[in-house]
Amino acid sequence: METETLALAQEIDFSMWALFARATLTVKLVMIMLIVASFWSWSIIVQKTISYRRAQREADQFDRAFWSGEPLDELFDEIGADPTGSSQKVFAAGMIEWRRSHRADGGMISNAQARIDRSMDVAIAKEAANLQRGLPVLASVGSVAPFVGLFGTVWGIMHAFINIAEQQNTNLAVVAPGIAEALLATGLGLLAAIPAVIFYNKLSADSDRIIAGYEAFADEFATILSRQLDS
Repeated sequence: METETLALAQEIDFSMWALFARATLTVKLVMIMLIVASFWSWSIIVQKTISYRRAQREADQFDRAFWSGEPLDELFDEIGADPTGSSQKVFAAGMIEWRRSHRADGGMISNAQARIDRSMDVAIAKEAANLQRGLPVLASVGSVAPFVGLFGTVWGIMHAFINIAEQQNTNLAVVAPGIAEALLATGLGLLAAIPAVIFYNKLSADSDRIIAGYEAFADEFATILSRQLDS
């Protein structure tokens, strides 16, 4: 009897596709959701990694141009009022407000410094929102995917025990397929969650570092403009 059971178990296909095909509709939907979530997470990870490297490279290039000694008015005329780089947008926001703050007689209107600071703060907030867009998806996948996979596992095991009760048979050939299908859901949940958590932490740190660079630049730029206002 034991030999027949082992032979029957060996004949069962335990490949990933076979496990998916034999699963119940509910477990299949869970697996599909987890696979989609995993692909969605990886698309965000790749896109953010590329965009963060581009943002850091652009910030380094603009920082060198800003501190090269070129007059700020000339630098602003070169990049224009609507530049593409994030650091350039922060600089342009400050310069636009700086020029608007000049009166016709050449003097400065009151509270010019506060308006310049607010303009750059708004520009930084917009760039921060762009940098962090998509990160909440990684956080959600990282926290929810294991529980979704666990739900699929519980449902699959419940269905396996129902089959055992209906067939009145506890042989390995009866038990193993259902348990394997159920555990596959947990595996997919972890497969989606682990990279999402790891890269969420990494990308969040990268985003914070880039934003901190924008804020540091805005403070330095505001200090320069403040000296000119005082003079």
